[in-house]
Amino acid sequence: MELNPYFWIILVTLVLHFGLERLLAWLTVRSLSPAVPPEFAGVCPPERYARMQAYTRDRIRLGTASACWDFAWLLGFWFAGGFAAWDRLTDAWFPHPIPAGLAFLGGLALASGALSLPFEWIATFRLDARYDLNRTTARTFVLDRVKGLLLAVLLGGPLLAGLIVFYRFAGASAWLWAWGTVAAVTLFLQYVAPTWIMPLFNRFWPLPDGGLRDGLVDLAGRTEFPLREVFVMDGSRRSARSNAFFTGFGARKRIVLFDTLIERHPPEEILAILAHEIGHWRRRHVLVGTVLGLAQTGALLFLLQVFVGHRPLFAAFGVDAPSFHVGLVLFGLLLTPLQVALSLAGNALSRRHERQADAFAREAMGGGTALADALRRLAMDNLSNLTPHPLAILLHASHPPVLERVRALFE
Repeated sequence: MELNPYFWIILVTLVLHFGLERLLAWLTVRSLSPAVPPEFAGVCPPERYARMQAYTRDRIRLGTASACWDFAWLLGFWFAGGFAAWDRLTDAWFPHPIPAGLAFLGGLALASGALSLPFEWIATFRLDARYDLNRTTARTFVLDRVKGLLLAVLLGGPLLAGLIVFYRFAGASAWLWAWGTVAAVTLFLQYVAPTWIMPLFNRFWPLPDGGLRDGLVDLAGRTEFPLREVFVMDGSRRSARSNAFFTGFGARKRIVLFDTLIERHPPEEILAILAHEIGHWRRRHVLVGTVLGLAQTGALLFLLQVFVGHRPLFAAFGVDAPSFHVGLVLFGLLLTPLQVALSLAGNALSRRHERQADAFAREAMGGGTALADALRRLAMDNLSNLTPHPLAILLHASHPPVLERVRALFE
């Protein structure tokens, strides 16, 4: 490998990013307060709060071990000439650029998944099980990963093959062809995911008739939400956590409630959570996120075209001949600072959208009490960290801290 500027830029960036993440982990542990916050006084017993903090500490320990492992094998693979060796091997196996590229990228993805699998297993069957959060069986765990692998092959393989063709033969307009294809696939998957993909992993059924459905119909009428489908999902099959979400668009959009949410929350709190989700729709957050995501994808694909044939970048990893599939991986490593900046902006926008959805729910419900009670219960059931460090919020949080959200509901 050549110790050129690209080598040092990527190495220093990776080291600084790794150090920043470890600093955030340390700051998060330091920011844990032994006293129950006033917003949870009288609601969260001290022993439950202590359990929430213990889970945060244990999760950070496991996350630190996993991050150290990932960082060590990445640097080891790089310095041992692994990228160049794997590229030569796949080229020898598959003389044509498309199967060679798919083999190169697929092999790295499989290796990365295999290396992270032990930590996923520990997180599920040791950490979450210790805190009574896990309900996943070993069979479900394995099947989920097999299904995910098959979907990656069936959906990701053809898309990657198309990108290889574009960047190899389309010249200066390659990024435009790639952008159009990625955008079309993204929108198509958003449309079909609720009915074709998500049921591969979970079971869905319509929300039964009764007081909750009647309340939701009334809420939809008051908020001018075109209610089509409300489904219950067997979230309890994998976890004791509770949630609700909005997915799809057009005629395929639906609101989904975890069965654990229905089990643990009174109807008024569930309606407040659904009002929050309707708020995202009324404020066009899904549309804004989709448009910004597609714009970001286009910009990254343009930058990829700039660097994908840049020989000094490949030389920093000991790769002799530039190729799209190798360049795609190296480009991802080069973009670490930009990815951090994009996540900062994206998370800031997401937190703003969450605040707007909370305000909409407060107005729709005639006050913030129901949503505040729901947020408190969700935080306790999911063993959330109530006192994240401000720097961790800035860099990683897609939602405002729950204490901030509760306070804002009564302002």
